[in-house]
Amino acid sequence: MASKSCTNLSEMVPDGILEISPTTTGLPRVIKAPGIVSNFDGYSSTDGDSDAMSSGFCERKILVANMLPIQAKKDPQTGKWCFSHDEDSILLQMKDGFSSDTEILYVGSLKVEIDASEQEEVAQKLLEEFNCVPTFLPHDLQKKFYLGFCKQQLWPLFHYMLPMCPDHGDRFDRSLWQAYVSANKIFADKVMEIISPEDDYVWVHDYHLMVLPTFLRKRFYRVKLGFFLHSPFPSSEIYRTLPVRDEILRGLLNCDLIGFHTFDYARHFLSCCSRMLGLDYESKRGHIGLDYFGRTVYIKILPVGVHMGRLESVLNFPSTFTKMREIQEHFKGKKLILGVDDMDIFKGISLKFLALEQLFLQNSEIRGKVVLVQIVNPARGSGKDVLEAKKETYLTAKRINEVYGSDNYEPIILIDRHVPRYEKSAYYALAECCIVNAVRDGMNLVPYKYIVCRQGTPKMDEAMGLAEDTARKSMLVVSEFIGCSPSLSGAIRVNPWDIDAVADALSLALTMSDSEKQLRHEKHYKYVKSHDVAYWARSFTQDLERSCRDHYNKRCWGIGLGLGFRVVSLSPGFRKLVTDYIVSPYKRTKRRAIFLDYDGTLIPETSISKKPSPEVYAVLNALSSDPKNTVFIVSGRGRGPLSDWLAPCEWVGIAAEHGYFIRWKKTDDWETSSLTSDLDWKNTVEPIMSLYKEATDGSTIEYKESALVWHHQDADPDFGSCQAKELLDHLESVLANEPVIVSRGQHIVEVKPQGVSKGVAAEKVLSRIINSDDPPDFVMCAGDDRSDEDMFEGILSTISSSSLQTMPEIFACTVGRKPSKAKYFLDDVGDVIKILQGLANSSCPKSRSPSLAQIAFESTFL
Repeated sequence: MASKSCTNLSEMVPDGILEISPTTTGLPRVIKAPGIVSNFDGYSSTDGDSDAMSSGFCERKILVANMLPIQAKKDPQTGKWCFSHDEDSILLQMKDGFSSDTEILYVGSLKVEIDASEQEEVAQKLLEEFNCVPTFLPHDLQKKFYLGFCKQQLWPLFHYMLPMCPDHGDRFDRSLWQAYVSANKIFADKVMEIISPEDDYVWVHDYHLMVLPTFLRKRFYRVKLGFFLHSPFPSSEIYRTLPVRDEILRGLLNCDLIGFHTFDYARHFLSCCSRMLGLDYESKRGHIGLDYFGRTVYIKILPVGVHMGRLESVLNFPSTFTKMREIQEHFKGKKLILGVDDMDIFKGISLKFLALEQLFLQNSEIRGKVVLVQIVNPARGSGKDVLEAKKETYLTAKRINEVYGSDNYEPIILIDRHVPRYEKSAYYALAECCIVNAVRDGMNLVPYKYIVCRQGTPKMDEAMGLAEDTARKSMLVVSEFIGCSPSLSGAIRVNPWDIDAVADALSLALTMSDSEKQLRHEKHYKYVKSHDVAYWARSFTQDLERSCRDHYNKRCWGIGLGLGFRVVSLSPGFRKLVTDYIVSPYKRTKRRAIFLDYDGTLIPETSISKKPSPEVYAVLNALSSDPKNTVFIVSGRGRGPLSDWLAPCEWVGIAAEHGYFIRWKKTDDWETSSLTSDLDWKNTVEPIMSLYKEATDGSTIEYKESALVWHHQDADPDFGSCQAKELLDHLESVLANEPVIVSRGQHIVEVKPQGVSKGVAAEKVLSRIINSDDPPDFVMCAGDDRSDEDMFEGILSTISSSSLQTMPEIFACTVGRKPSKAKYFLDDVGDVIKILQGLANSSCPKSRSPSLAQIAFESTFL
């Protein structure tokens, strides 16, 4: 059954959502940034080249996120809003990765609600003083968008939580989805007000804005657009449960570069694209790329880093030194374990407490000597899940403290209040071990911050009375389900659900030798220092620039409705073939050669019956009965099925099995390729393919006279692809000394004789026509898959190498808008038939042949 997400946009959102007029509170019309766009009537571009609006002179980055890197408070005396930079915001810290002459504009919401009467004044102030462009969402919309769809539906799902029952997560609510789309539209409006599309790069951040790229791409076909996901991306088994899964995937694919923290997250995304949209990916010179309607969407895998200077500056605060002395005095003689987490159900705080309890059970001698300080950051969401997590955390801590504590000792210190940066830094610097026990987390920078603070600074050493050559040590216990885990090879990785294993890890961290702790710390610090937030930002923008390098070398078309919109990007000389354009040269030429693929060109790939329709029979007979024409079907299929299917077409030539067998007309004998007659290799290939067929459910073997083909179209996409690669390697190694070619195509692995291809077949037929007394002055070729590219190339090379006095007019045409060696394209099989019918109606059939109308009548009723 088709999912609702595949239907028209009108079924996904109510009328008017995608036609919301640009936000009423716009930017001032006088702005220092070049290329301001104003007064949009809608999103539809009049043509593919409408992006060229103005050429700026200053490199500029537009960073778009849910929240601006701004702190806001209202002066109680004057009633005016006061703003300052949020120094902890990654968006603000990223500027260190850009060149000094780069202008940065920020688009996002404020953490406070601004009255409508003050919004224009606030927007002006934020733009002039902070380069920020605020998006003022109505209160109800903001609530449904952020606390509703983002926090109640996307965020749990991306952390592998499914709403199996009403008490376990919130079920999909379409009204919240509508709010999400509306909010993304408003953010897109703000970007459009300030963008200079020829010059600016737009970088969108996180899961709050995953359909925003569709709105931008619909307005500016060549917008330079990157996206980075700061949360996990779930496996396809989880993600596919989302009713609007296709809309979100297509939104991300409207970017030029998509970034993830880890390969696992990227792999899950690519698997979803393969399973739900049928897209394949490949490595292109070390970069992973998805071909999406002629555009290459690149995948970036790089975890975000910390701001070294920011952390080190806080370590040098006098207040930090004072707090460190207080902590040392308070926990004198005890080993400090530190946890810093948000209050939510995925951080595993209570599991961490249970592991500490298990540690006490296993090692009674450490009771009274180890303290776990758990700093709890404020919850970013709300709801019963947060309340339940908080309740469980407090009850677990209270029980453990009652059992293992005493009058002067509590094994768990729970700090559930606002903790200033200097206080956190003091705890980081003094903790013997840091534990991050999240059951699922996007990145989590706590381990990185801990490493930097344990390294310390010269000023801190002086204040705390430490020698400069004091060995730096640290120990990390991290969940294997957090994004930073792969980059911390010296950490002790744990399964947070395995209480015993976490307890053992804590014990190992506390008892490990100082020399081992030092080596692990040095390894971690070297990585964290070299992969800071500036490195991350610089690396992403460099890849974004590379991804957009060919934007203006191609022609663009917009196709699709609503959130299904995408851009087709093709080379400048590549255009759609129309009937009127080809009929004129067809009429004036005297000798014509027409080469047609079968599956996907004359017969739809989705058709169960591969027998031609009456219309196809009629047009083939009309074309082939014209004495000026030579019509050939060039296919990879066997000669038996093709002979049966094309039996009513007396004058149509057939090149079967990629040209291994050729027949010029129905009454002629088959010509067999002279390149090879030894097919003994099939005895080797068949048992190997049979082995893979048995091991891969849904796969089949196609037996041809000259070739063997293993099909995996109906197998699991990931497993089938994996097995195809393995089969390809297996066969290549076994057949290294055989006169065959092992090739991998669309859901197939094929073994065929060397020198056999559609290109060779087309060359053979065309060469014979050229060498006749009546050489061709018109050549048409149409096909839809990779093997047909050989046919296009073979025809062009044959014509160019011939000694013809007058070069024939060539119409090489691929079916589907995609990169091709052909100069023309047709959208689908229906377009191919229309073109052929146009040519047939201009033909002069032999007098003994029936008319086109009579042929159609007989094909239908006889």
